[in-house]
Amino acid sequence: MGIVGGGASAVCLLDALSRHEEVPRSVTVFDPSAHLWRGRAYQPDSAVLRVNAPPEDMTVRAGDPAHFARWLKAREVVLGPRTDHVDARSGIPFPPRALYGDYLEQCARSALTRLAALGSRIRLVREAVTELVREDGSLRAYTADRAAFALDHAVLCVGTGAPADPHGLAGAPGFVADPYPVVRQLAGIGERDRVVVLGSGLTAVDVVLSLTAAGHTGEVVLASRRGVLPGIRQRPVEHELRFFTAAHFRTMAARGERLSLDGAVALMRAELSAAGSRFDTVAREIAAGGAEEPVARLRRQLGMVDDPDPGLRILQRAVPDTGPDVWPLLPEQDRTRLLRDHYRTIMSLCCPMPPASAATLLRQAESGRLHVLRGLERIDPGPAGGFRVRGGDGVRHADVVVNAVSPPAHRIPPAAAALIDSLTGQGLASRHPRGGLAVARATSGLRTGGGTDRRVYALGDLAAGSLFFTFGVPSLVDRAVDIAAAVRRDAARSTVGSADSMQPV
Repeated sequence: MGIVGGGASAVCLLDALSRHEEVPRSVTVFDPSAHLWRGRAYQPDSAVLRVNAPPEDMTVRAGDPAHFARWLKAREVVLGPRTDHVDARSGIPFPPRALYGDYLEQCARSALTRLAALGSRIRLVREAVTELVREDGSLRAYTADRAAFALDHAVLCVGTGAPADPHGLAGAPGFVADPYPVVRQLAGIGERDRVVVLGSGLTAVDVVLSLTAAGHTGEVVLASRRGVLPGIRQRPVEHELRFFTAAHFRTMAARGERLSLDGAVALMRAELSAAGSRFDTVAREIAAGGAEEPVARLRRQLGMVDDPDPGLRILQRAVPDTGPDVWPLLPEQDRTRLLRDHYRTIMSLCCPMPPASAATLLRQAESGRLHVLRGLERIDPGPAGGFRVRGGDGVRHADVVVNAVSPPAHRIPPAAAALIDSLTGQGLASRHPRGGLAVARATSGLRTGGGTDRRVYALGDLAAGSLFFTFGVPSLVDRAVDIAAAVRRDAARSTVGSADSMQPV
């Protein structure tokens, strides 16, 4: 087996592969990055950057939500307790992302050790795969130097790539194209520089937290079209999903049944009602995302950390857990409407920030140092330096622009473009109209006009067009388990030849 990419998704896959006695004959991981197993998100960086989810949502071990928490406890036995990781308002530990990167590294080493003990031959190739072809019925991966590697199966874990550059500012003095790692990328910003941050999501929040910790006193503006800040994570409550469950939707899929958006809403109503929550409360929160003044919404949600109504917490659990199973059942027009009207707000609510982060943003806003600009139209380099920012309130000036927008909508990183082109050019993959590659829900195998490939899979945002919510660790773990099971089934068939490695869609 070949694993193309060595970030968090690859670690989830390695762990899933290592939990069974039947393992691949060999496992080859291809990744040229300087920080193997960490990806872009968890590389060494400032301690102010924290994970945004509780430990049970950050474990790479399927069926073991306490795995990461135990790792943290074991670390504290040696190094001492770290109470500064615990959010004072919610009681949730949010360790630094670089520390989570340490966890990923250790999990990867443990999985590889177990795979080797079970008979797998392990290879780490510190090069990127630029071409994946089918030759004489088998797969062959080529790196940039044209080294060739024969594979039985391949899993594409290529990550998301760098942020998009919607205003064409690359190369302009004062433009920070990618804020990570912040300790290096933001180091040149002057203490009183006027900073515009492109975007208002979690990356933009990281920039504000980093500048604040560094003592920056100039104005910071989060500029985007809608100005929707991330939601705020509430104090946890116990609730087991009863109606809006992955098992229910997978049963529907197995029966060939379809689901309307109204039907999905009815199931969510039942779920909330069973928990003593009102659907109307959650619906109003979704509707208010793009309409409510951003700082007012921030202040209101910060006051809801201990809200006894469990509705938002249930939504935050249900969407990552069941989104990939609901999505294929919906008709195309409902998917389009959901993406067009509610996607950003739902992601805001389902990918919330820690209350401590929100409190820092609110303090900066109330001091007059932080503003949120909605209706961003255009940013251009100024004739005498700096930048002109055009929005709904006119034109303002910035000394520095920090790019915190999402990667391009097609979700194929530029570094992986040649690899993807090689697959689509041979008819081994097809691009999805909403981005990335078309994959089968049940296995994440690449889909083409001829069926679903049992030899090549996509894990992570590369499958974002076909699936919904592909980037959280729980989603990566679920998909990794599916892929590992599919690979074992295919190996058991001992298939040879391209005709035998395709199954009907």
